[in-house]
Amino acid sequence: MEAGGAPLAPSPGNMAALRAAKKALRLEMKRKVAALSDAEKRRQTEAVSRRLIAHPKYKNCQRIAVFLSMSDEIQTEDIIQDVFQRGKECFIPRYKSGTNHMDMVKLGSAEEILHLPLTSWNIRQPAEDGLQEEALTSGGLDLILMPGLGFDKLGNRLGRGKGYYDTYLERCWQHPKGRPYTIALAFKEQICDHVPVVETDKQIDEVLYDDS
Repeated sequence: MEAGGAPLAPSPGNMAALRAAKKALRLEMKRKVAALSDAEKRRQTEAVSRRLIAHPKYKNCQRIAVFLSMSDEIQTEDIIQDVFQRGKECFIPRYKSGTNHMDMVKLGSAEEILHLPLTSWNIRQPAEDGLQEEALTSGGLDLILMPGLGFDKLGNRLGRGKGYYDTYLERCWQHPKGRPYTIALAFKEQICDHVPVVETDKQIDEVLYDDS
């Protein structure tokens, strides 16, 4: 599904209502995903992973950014294994605490993930003072796999409210290599009729989910 239609800038009087709508939708999406059994999450993860691995944008990319999944997200471990098996370069998020700044730093191997420190969100990420290659200081990125709580069919994304990916995409678009393609990975329960957005919310190119 291709992205389309730019978000409009809300008037100051509408900002409180928009924030409230986002908060309510986040709660609804979390509730829907929490109701899924572990077996159903695995089933949808496997279906989405197969769709991604068969996708032309994935097949043809060389430098790919992959999020390290939390329990309420499509799991990315098998995708990361496949990235290395195909000889691609894999980059993973490194969040700077207390800010909305995120870098994508190079992962040496899939096994390296097991030795990364845990964050307060109980996910692993490279240490903030690490010396790993950052994607935008070298060759840029071809493809970014996007997490999120909710998505609509216009490419609008509901994140967790920190702005990490929106600010990173802004930086990507200014890179000499140009804008990377963005694919969100979602449970079908995360697909919404409409995600409320503001100008700073970046649209994604495509959402992959199991619609069977």
